[in-house]
Amino acid sequence: MKTFKVFGTGCTNCKTTVDLVRQVAESKGQEIALEKVEDIQQIVASGVMATPAVMMDGQMVHSGGIPSRDKVESWFA
Repeated sequence: MKTFKVFGTGCTNCKTTVDLVRQVAESKGQEIALEKVEDIQQIVASGVMATPAVMMDGQMVHSGGIPSRDKVESWFA
């Protein structure tokens, strides 16, 4: 099971990113662990410079804006 963390303070783009990751996982029939990190201290401690940012299995895979659906789908390939 893949583990995702979406970092962001709760803006629309961050919420859209969470929904997009969830939708793609469901469409691929994959179970994931999905956590939304909104605490600014945790965000900074994780090295995030721009939100929304996405970490998959402990590795930062996206930062600064909503990722494209194609990019999210590539995380499940």
